[in-house]
Amino acid sequence: CVARDPLVRLRDVAEHVGITERATQSIVTDLVADGYLVRTRVGRRNHYSVRSDLPLRHPLEGAHLVGELLDLLNGDVPAT
Repeated sequence: CVARDPLVRLRDVAEHVGITERATQSIVTDLVADGYLVRTRVGRRNHYSVRSDLPLRHPLEGAHLVGELLDLLNGDVPAT
């Protein structure tokens, strides 16, 4: 959701994903703390940027980048 719309409200993310707003805030806070999201204040709202150049956190998937996962989720898989 954040990758598609950097100005999305966390309330809307929670509704779209099907979790509570509090859970969404917790997840986003963790991702910001770990550097996967960059939060910038724009007026009264937050703007989020996804760091697609970072590796996935789990050791088994660490050879893959966040951007690769986002491409897969968006259907932008390169032909092999």
